[in-house]
Amino acid sequence: MKNSKLIIVSSIFIGMIFFSCSDKKSEQSTVDLKTSNSKEELIKRGEYLVTIIGCDHCHTPKKMTPTGPVPDMDRWLMGYPNGDELPEIEKSKTTPSKWLLFNGDLTSGVGPWGVSFAANLTPDETGIGNWTFENFKRAMTEGKYKGLENSRPIMPPMPWQSYTEMKENDLKAIFEYLKSIKPIKNDVPSYIPPTNMGI
Repeated sequence: MKNSKLIIVSSIFIGMIFFSCSDKKSEQSTVDLKTSNSKEELIKRGEYLVTIIGCDHCHTPKKMTPTGPVPDMDRWLMGYPNGDELPEIEKSKTTPSKWLLFNGDLTSGVGPWGVSFAANLTPDETGIGNWTFENFKRAMTEGKYKGLENSRPIMPPMPWQSYTEMKENDLKAIFEYLKSIKPIKNDVPSYIPPTNMGI
């Protein structure tokens, strides 16, 4: 009789521990999920992704230093500086199977597609200030200019094809980070098709 009472009490005790641990784990998972999707966490992840993807390589003007060009942090992700003059382009070098050329700070490129300019990614109205997440997602995964459904394609050298399978949480993180940085007024020039260059 003593043994059966001991077994019953032990079973109840073990059951309570099991359910108690199970509930805490479930509660903990919910808390972790909420924390990992908080705006601050998304922004932090977005900053990390923007850094490792190298968005600043083309979207930030450069300063020349003794060791070469470095991103100008005062103009972080503002795109091609409006008002900068493009150097003379030797059109014979930009035909298919020839050269693809970049300006000195890599914010504009020329090739058989024409001349393209790195977009302003800051939250100013001249950048992505008026964009929705859907606009951003469409631009990044479908290559649509300004993320508009019936717009022209985003031109090279923007490697949007590399981002077609990017997870939605990563896209949201990048978008939230870009919306959190300093807005810079910079109305980037329009793309120049090859017909307007005489190519």
